[in-house]
Amino acid sequence: VQLVESGGGLAPPGGSLRLSCAASGFTFSMYVMTWYRVAPGKGRELVAQITSDGGGTHYADSVKGRFTISRDNAKNTVYLQMNSLKPDDTAVYYCNSAAQTDYWGQGTQVTVSS
Repeated sequence: VQLVESGGGLAPPGGSLRLSCAASGFTFSMYVMTWYRVAPGKGRELVAQITSDGGGTHYADSVKGRFTISRDNAKNTVYLQMNSLKPDDTAVYYCNSAAQTDYWGQGTQVTVSS
């Protein structure tokens, strides 16, 4: 399993970012994919999850209505569209595959600040 997250950066409150996670080393289309985040001084939080075919999604209450998870099985990529960003969204974001849940990529830093 290999997961490479990208798309993070600095955004103002109310702004948007789109994260990507490129996957390889497993049959991507067969597995649930999940985005997690680790904020400064806090534990890991599940942000959003999507079923293998993209037909089902789940969101943390803190991001519901603002974030959208999606996937492109032809490109072996999962996305996280983040809108209406808040300072509390500042964190390192990681994607994770049900194919190997103990594998973690390098993550991508998201900072929301004016």
